[in-house]
Amino acid sequence: MFLLTDVQAQHPLTFFTKAEAANVKKELDRYPLLLKSYKDIKIQVDKQLGTDIDVPVPKDPAGGYTHDRHKSNYMLMFNSGILYNLTGDLRYAVLVKRILLKYALLNPTLKKHPQATSSSPGHIFWQALNDANWLVYTGMAYDLVQNSLSPAERKTIEDGAFKPEVDFITKDLNSWFNLIHNHGVWACAGVGIVGIATDNKEYVDIALYGTAKDGKSGFVAQLDGLFSPDGYYTEGPYYARYAILPYYIFANALQHARPSLKIFEHRGRILLKALQAALQQTNTDGSFFPFNDAIKEKDYSTSEMITAVNIAWTQYGADPGLLAIAKNQKQVMLNGGGASIAAALTGKNVPSYYPYKSVEYADGVKGDEGGIALIRSGKEKKLTTLLFKYTAHGLSHGHFDKLNISLYDQGNEILSDYGSARFVGVEQKYGGRYLPENDKYAAQTIAHNTVVADETSHFNGSEKQAEKFHANKQFSHLGNPAVQVVSADADNAYRDVRLQRTVYMLGLPGEKKLMLDVFHTYSNKVHQYDLPFQYKGQLISTSFRYRADQNNLQPLGSRNGYEYLWKEAQASIADTVAQFTFLNGQTYYTISTLVSDSATLFFTRTGANDPEFNLRREPAFIVRQNGQNKTFMSLLEIHGKMDPVIEISSQSYPSVTRLKLIRDDADFTVVQAAYGGKELLIAQSNKDFKDTEHTISNQGTDLTWKGPYAVWYDHKRIGVEK
Repeated sequence: MFLLTDVQAQHPLTFFTKAEAANVKKELDRYPLLLKSYKDIKIQVDKQLGTDIDVPVPKDPAGGYTHDRHKSNYMLMFNSGILYNLTGDLRYAVLVKRILLKYALLNPTLKKHPQATSSSPGHIFWQALNDANWLVYTGMAYDLVQNSLSPAERKTIEDGAFKPEVDFITKDLNSWFNLIHNHGVWACAGVGIVGIATDNKEYVDIALYGTAKDGKSGFVAQLDGLFSPDGYYTEGPYYARYAILPYYIFANALQHARPSLKIFEHRGRILLKALQAALQQTNTDGSFFPFNDAIKEKDYSTSEMITAVNIAWTQYGADPGLLAIAKNQKQVMLNGGGASIAAALTGKNVPSYYPYKSVEYADGVKGDEGGIALIRSGKEKKLTTLLFKYTAHGLSHGHFDKLNISLYDQGNEILSDYGSARFVGVEQKYGGRYLPENDKYAAQTIAHNTVVADETSHFNGSEKQAEKFHANKQFSHLGNPAVQVVSADADNAYRDVRLQRTVYMLGLPGEKKLMLDVFHTYSNKVHQYDLPFQYKGQLISTSFRYRADQNNLQPLGSRNGYEYLWKEAQASIADTVAQFTFLNGQTYYTISTLVSDSATLFFTRTGANDPEFNLRREPAFIVRQNGQNKTFMSLLEIHGKMDPVIEISSQSYPSVTRLKLIRDDADFTVVQAAYGGKELLIAQSNKDFKDTEHTISNQGTDLTWKGPYAVWYDHKRIGVEK
């Protein structure tokens, strides 16, 4: 355990040091991006100089006036404190002081927020998490102007503005403060930063090691408990983005106040790994892949990521990949890292894309709770990313979607994850909180691209049950662009159904891309199995005839998210390959699914039982089969182009003309397909995932390979693992 014996009294210490501020001031006119970032803040703050800033009694939920006013207040104080240090203009310090003195009067009077709805209510805001945000930024603001305040003013602010909030969070909400969760990260950072700003060792010790100071909770435990050894954040990339700011900003303050802790070196540089993992989990447009509770619009241009990138640049060294991110962020912080990045960007030809690559991240503190694979093919604008999620649940923000896949191509979302049902900051929509449909639809299994048994979500939709289990990777190979493959299984999502999925990304000659999806279900009982493909785009054609329900739309089901799906059309097919082509952007995509016996196909769209229009209206293509042990085998093909300007469509028909299961049992699956007039053959072991040599009979000849899988194209072995 780290021991903090004292806190240095030379302020500022939290956001930057006095020497760092002097260097930023010196560099302002030299680097355009640094000057622009400075002017953007100065313009905003200067409008408030000399005005009476309202510090209202809290009453509104997220998006309401008082919520937004208090949020803008802490950002105004923080930015004004930065400007005070860069300009020496006392007016900026006076602005901060006047607001802080108002909070010193308000905060001791506050009780539970009138709009609080959770077990962790706030005082200033509807939830304590926002109060922790207030502490982070207001603590830094106080630190930035502390040397302009008289001893009496300091005491008034520390006793009135800060102590009631710190006591509330660490005492009244003791269990919440000690929770290993993104809320806990913010709470620890808030209390710790206030401790450094006010020279309060007790606050800093509590922040580092929890209220009992035993190290079982607190900031160090948050570093140890929420990341896997390779930096994957268990709640998913959206919340990695949110939590990374308090992680980095408090670590930065600790580096200034107590460098002997070497916090940035902790756990093998876990904060660097966390940042790199978060960036790898973004699309080429910068948006975070939206699994679990996630808002799709969030990208790496947020203040959280700007903060992490700028501090990482200082603490871990110049990284060309971070420079590409900073270029697209178009803003830097007014600290040493921001100045250095602005200098590195000046007059240089910096790549526009982060160096994305195929990568796997384990989940769990020990890296033994499943994980996620990001399988990539192509580069920059032509990058294709197939996500395969076989993680643990993801704490309170997890979804019930073991073995879920998503697909992105050329920056566009092709097979989608709904993300969360929430309008952040929009008061009219449930006070900006998560909508009821988040739990009732968005988190349910049918909202994802994975198998649903008996119209029942994985773990019966129980977070408590889901937290006990995780999926397991069986094998993977991401080293050869011709064949990339990951296989995983989940045997606890249902009481008597085992799920096994293997996904292949094939890079064939001529820059052709195919994805093979082999999804097995195993059970000793008959079940109804649904495999949805939540697709983005416009239906172009099908190889089967369907009946559209135009005049009498009905929900697809009555529970577990099915009640929110309109059944728009359906088809019954048998012993055939069902092909479904849709257009996204200017590219065609075809899903070819083998039906060995019989299946029912559905076209659905969200919107049933949603009179308040809380859900986006999104389509899905669902394959339904009944049986005990069933195999869903599909090829997804990227092909052709539609140019609406010159009105020419090319290669709009799929090249897959045949799909066949040569063998499919508990030991092996062998898939044969005709693609562009050439044979594609894939063999995989369903039990033995070691480097074993296999020989099986294939239409009168022996098929031999070594390892868990093999792929042949045009009678030649491709993608041999080296």
